[in-house]
Amino acid sequence: MGVINCSPESFFVDSYIPTKDIHAKAVEMVEAGADILDLGARSTAPHAQAISGTQEAERIDEALKELDGTGFTISVDTMNPWVLDVCLKHEIHAVNDIAGFCSEAYVRRVAAAGLPAIVMATDYQPGDAVGVAATHKALETVVQRCKAAGIDNYVLDPGIGLWTPFRSVDDDWELSRHFDEFLRYDRPLLAAVSRKSFIGNLLNKEPQDRLSGSLAVTMTLLQKGASSVRTHDVKETVDTVHVFERLVKRR
Repeated sequence: MGVINCSPESFFVDSYIPTKDIHAKAVEMVEAGADILDLGARSTAPHAQAISGTQEAERIDEALKELDGTGFTISVDTMNPWVLDVCLKHEIHAVNDIAGFCSEAYVRRVAAAGLPAIVMATDYQPGDAVGVAATHKALETVVQRCKAAGIDNYVLDPGIGLWTPFRSVDDDWELSRHFDEFLRYDRPLLAAVSRKSFIGNLLNKEPQDRLSGSLAVTMTLLQKGASSVRTHDVKETVDTVHVFERLVKRR
């Protein structure tokens, strides 16, 4: 999954793509090997500047207009049901909900549209699952929400990242170490660690210098059962996946 970031507030400033450049960036990512383009218009990083739902909707609407008719597979990274309404006016193929389907209005829209989903381990607020045990509990809740809504095509995201002040870099390393435990839910797992803070904390590097660390963690999570990878760096990550597949020869 290649990240197309429409929010200048992002923790990784270099990843921001102005609207006029989105089509070219999408082509570049697909040619580099991206299977899915994940569009988001609101930063969810800790301490990021807040924006209104209206502004998020306007941004993602403009971005999706640039990709209408391309035939690219597109997921939308939003947890706002009214923003999702705007997205559904375009050709989208999946949703990426870091709120874990805790909004009944949101999950109803996804079910009605018949869209596949990526759903993060969340009780009521993204990042509220602190530690491995709490992440298991949140994933169990997410699975039940999917069943209740009649959604059976979904990927689970254990939610690695400093989403709230209650989480630490040690929590992220623990989730990474125990990543294979989350296979117990018999669902595909998403590795979403690209340039995140726990890597920067270890290496003492800013986001723009965290590529090698991201690839190292990605390789480990692939070994532990990740089925999909969300990344800012498609070309380098595709190379990593190819090396992994050659070594492991996994179906």
